Amino acid sequence: MYSLILHGRRLCELQRLRILRFAVNPLQNASAFSSSSSSSSRDGQKGQNFTVSYLVDSLGLTTKLAESISRRVSFENKVNPDSVLNLLRSHGFRNSQISTIITDYPQLLIEDAEKSLAPKLQFLQSRGASTSELTETLSKVPKILGLKEDKAISVYYDFVKEVIAANKSSKFKTLSHSSLPQGSRQENKLRNVLALRELGVPLEVLFSLLISDHPVVCGKGKFEESLKKVVEMGFDPKTSKFLDALRIVQRLSHKTLQGKVDVYKRLGFTVGEVWEIFRKLPVSLTHSDKKILNSMETFLGLGFSRSEFVMVVKRFPQCLGSSAETLRKRIEFVVKKMKWPVKAVVSNPAVLGLSMEKRIVPRCNVIVSKGLLGDELPPISSVLKTNDQVFLDKYVMNHDGVEPELMAIFTGGRGS
Repeated sequence: MYSLILHGRRLCELQRLRILRFAVNPLQNASAFSSSSSSSSRDGQKGQNFTVSYLVDSLGLTTKLAESISRRVSFENKVNPDSVLNLLRSHGFRNSQISTIITDYPQLLIEDAEKSLAPKLQFLQSRGASTSELTETLSKVPKILGLKEDKAISVYYDFVKEVIAANKSSKFKTLSHSSLPQGSRQENKLRNVLALRELGVPLEVLFSLLISDHPVVCGKGKFEESLKKVVEMGFDPKTSKFLDALRIVQRLSHKTLQGKVDVYKRLGFTVGEVWEIFRKLPVSLTHSDKKILNSMETFLGLGFSRSEFVMVVKRFPQCLGSSAETLRKRIEFVVKKMKWPVKAVVSNPAVLGLSMEKRIVPRCNVIVSKGLLGDELPPISSVLKTNDQVFLDKYVMNHDGVEPELMAIFTGGRGS
């Protein structure tokens, strides 16, 4: 598939280099000729485009952020979202707070401002909430406005308000959860969120768990047992890995976890190495036995020894998440086509997580076009692991500036 990389340096090769780029993902390019562009998909794209423009113009969001939000919610006119924004402003929300709210909970823009949102805001004000308290609390957890029952709104609003106030204190203040029925789902959730707060889990994470049905905070006995294990393993509560590990330990039984450890042991890992990998990437213990074995067989079939496979996984456990076919293509390219030695991949296994189309192929095309092969082949880290600017400075620029031919190869039709 990638035989083009063996050809010369001339500009006339660019057209064939584009063929290489398209060959990386033929299904993506074939879609341009398919009949999937139905009227419904056109309407969906129209709504998404309008949503992006609206978010940029009305809230001052960046295009990139607006595009991300438009994948979660979209609309084709401004009537409803305007009503929502006007309602929030009439209750004292500043533009910066509204932007934060919509970024976190964009579904609010398609809520009925008059029938759904206004009564909830009025209810909270009737309980004595000041404008400053109301806007600060709801800016932290806007999903409270998505709750249906007044009781739930009251419970979570009061809890968030209390946590915010406590965190403003110069000294850490221990909080107790409300007098909800013991063992109820809400009582479990508030108690568990407070336990995580005491360990130092960031507020934004706590609040996202609060207004969700995430099973990690809904139990009691299993939660406490799992939390103890994760803390003893040394996970930092301030990182996302902490909650990932807690979720996995809580979900999998002791027998299942031990079975996963045994699979790794049979492949040459020590028990200590298995838990080291788990600390780097908790999801590594959720892969199926077949997926782990297929990964090992792929590496062995491409010239890696068993000990080299172990080293790659220890250094870059994310490789186990890739399909055997994806791994094979990347390894074959860098080892068999480019002729980097296996030990180079073992020392720099993160290259196996790079995109073929966006990183590996275009950069290697530049190296080949410059004739840097054989004894002149640069280190794999210099070619694939450096950021774009460093790569451009080293391999695409000359004393007169950019070499147009090399820049065209580097961008591969993506634009300079």
